[in-house]
Amino acid sequence: MIGGMIVSFLNNRDPELTEYITPVPGVSSSYSIVLSPQRVDRIFLHNPGTNSVFGSDTIDYSVVRGAKIVHLGYPPILPRLYANGGTELTAIFRNLKDCQVITSLDMSLPDVSSAAGAVDWRRILENVLPHVDIFIPSVEEIVFMLRRDEFLAAHGDLSSLISRSYVSSIVDELLSLGVDVAGVKCGVDGIMMKTAHQARMDELRESLSLHSDWNNAEVVCPSYNVHVVGTTGAGDSAYAGFLAAMIRGETLENAARWACAVGACNVEAADATSGVRDWATTARRMTNDWQTNLSRLID
Repeated sequence: MIGGMIVSFLNNRDPELTEYITPVPGVSSSYSIVLSPQRVDRIFLHNPGTNSVFGSDTIDYSVVRGAKIVHLGYPPILPRLYANGGTELTAIFRNLKDCQVITSLDMSLPDVSSAAGAVDWRRILENVLPHVDIFIPSVEEIVFMLRRDEFLAAHGDLSSLISRSYVSSIVDELLSLGVDVAGVKCGVDGIMMKTAHQARMDELRESLSLHSDWNNAEVVCPSYNVHVVGTTGAGDSAYAGFLAAMIRGETLENAARWACAVGACNVEAADATSGVRDWATTARRMTNDWQTNLSRLID
């Protein structure tokens, strides 16, 4: 039933969106129940369903060769991708790079008490990030994966850790692991982005017609001031805003601003999509004296 609902929804939007959906007999589609009370961070109850069998052999790589950017999300809820030190995840990104496309990886925060929470995420990142061009996790996700002791000591509240120097050190580590465009999303504190030196950035810049200001750069953008109704999908929206700006050839600074803008629009609605506006409407809002919040990422 859930699979049928998904296909029906996508068909109503655009039939091409369902062209490559492959049914898995006898297995339900993945679903999440989101508990989002006011003034409390959302809680996800998740059933991976068919995502339990998703792996490198699931992807038709002949299809992805025509893409500008291939974006894969949520290895912590894709069991085959985090097993065995991320062997399947690494295979996917190695194959994608062989297809000569730009690669992007998104994360989710593992449940500490789950199987995903018990794996060595540093090892997985060391294996896969040399094949990833763009990686922008949330501060919670990346502190859990690279500095788990600090995450556990904070008991879920990382506000005391967030500073420009602390986040900068994490982004530098991501670059050292092989990422070309690395960033950390810090919620109300905004986003920090850094890029690699010119030799590593040339291929990415040529593929997306990016400005030279993307070479060896650092940008901090504060979040935009909005009335927060719900935070479901905020990180996804911010990431989408960033990638859309990249594809349009925006500067690194503008791409970071777009991440903050689309993420801010998202949290103005309780659901994950209805707060997001089209490009032109969002652009007008960004140029119309939209106030930003104070950020601990700005000295």
